[in-house]
Amino acid sequence: MGTFSSLEEAREHFKKDRFASFSGMVLDELGEDYSVCSVELTEVHQNAYGGVMGGAIFTLADLAFAALSNNIHQPTVAQQVSINYLSSVKGQKLIARATMKKDGKRTCTIVVDVTDDTGRDIAQFVGLGFKL
Repeated sequence: MGTFSSLEEAREHFKKDRFASFSGMVLDELGEDYSVCSVELTEVHQNAYGGVMGGAIFTLADLAFAALSNNIHQPTVAQQVSINYLSSVKGQKLIARATMKKDGKRTCTIVVDVTDDTGRDIAQFVGLGFKL
């Protein structure tokens, strides 16, 4: 599989990402070159206008990035990330799908596409991981 011997081991490890865990974010799938995380949206995730807060979207994408990058090499930390918000959320759930674009000797590049449960493109996150 990778650094983690099972999905359950990875889930247990990322429970220590307390902000994501307390926000209801979960690791659904983990492979050698991808990960999937999701969150059921509640009022906790809302901004002052009733939409989903950008920080909630970012945190979900960051969790998917962390799961994949640390499955490739542990520990890996974010060296640089960016996010483009594409659309407002219309569904009740967000899904973040991380895919490996480049696995180098000291760094890795991962793209995370965030959609809602209606299939709407919500955000795209690109992260450069630094392997410690």
